[in-house]
Amino acid sequence: MTPQNSGTTNGLIAVSPVNPQVVWASGRAGTFVVTTDGGQTWRAGVVPGAEALQFRDVQGVTASVAYLMSIGTSSSPSDFRIYKTEDGGASWTLQFQNQNPGAFYDCFAFWTPKKGIAHSDSVNGVFPDLRTTNGTTWEDISQNMPPALPGEGSFAASGTCVATQGGQNAWIATGASTIARVLATRDGGDTWNAYNTPLVTGPSAGAFTVAFRNPWNGIVGGGDLDPNDPNNARTATSSDGGVTWTLTNPPPVTGAIFGLAYAHGVGNGDGSRTVVVTANAGGAAWTPDEGSTWFTLPAVNGYWAVAFASPKAGWLVGTNGRILKISF
Repeated sequence: MTPQNSGTTNGLIAVSPVNPQVVWASGRAGTFVVTTDGGQTWRAGVVPGAEALQFRDVQGVTASVAYLMSIGTSSSPSDFRIYKTEDGGASWTLQFQNQNPGAFYDCFAFWTPKKGIAHSDSVNGVFPDLRTTNGTTWEDISQNMPPALPGEGSFAASGTCVATQGGQNAWIATGASTIARVLATRDGGDTWNAYNTPLVTGPSAGAFTVAFRNPWNGIVGGGDLDPNDPNNARTATSSDGGVTWTLTNPPPVTGAIFGLAYAHGVGNGDGSRTVVVTANAGGAAWTPDEGSTWFTLPAVNGYWAVAFASPKAGWLVGTNGRILKISF
């Protein structure tokens, strides 16, 4: 593990490696950071007009192209925005600005550079989710989504409450209701099913983060943000595409698992069963076997998100602009 200098002290919340050299990350106060040399040097910037926003998710496409997603608030739902750069962050185009007063978008994910989905907490029993198929305009696909449970939503903790795989598969982790669920699509978001997980649930609890290493094998993580319930951080795995979930051995972290990632990177088939989890102040840990055996990452605290370009090129990002490179 190697600390790297992000060039900012603003908290970083999401990270998106394009390859072992090019990585984008994003966070508070309108901040994004990007490296093109594997993190030896990072360049930090602020999106003009977004200085007060929190970029809770980022999708890197190339060294030049990336998307950013900011969260809104109930008092200012228009703060939810999606921006895109095509010149390495020198300029940003506002692609979408929320007008739905109840919506709170938590995360987005992409199948291809121009095809992606953005997920919101439910509003009046409906998920007002969005999809782009051209990388420019975003359409409402709420009519495609399964009905929501009362209060059901997701957590904007690391940009990983939605995961894409292949060209058509996606999974969304939910909570804040009576059951922590995974919503799944096999056709690029046209149709969805909802499946129950065994993770803790409640107003501040549920499934926070999900990842799949192929169309069938995946892992979901969660817990409870309530400081009075620190001991329910858990992961569960699926071998049937998210239909059924089985708790693993408990990871050695507390609070809620904010983010997790497979270490094999994207597009490497089955690859490795190694997974890294982050739990902000509750620590971080890794498993070589999808949750049977766990190892604490010593003194790694305050990290929100983790992602890998390859087993030797992974990054954790967190509070105060901290970035940690991790290699297996």
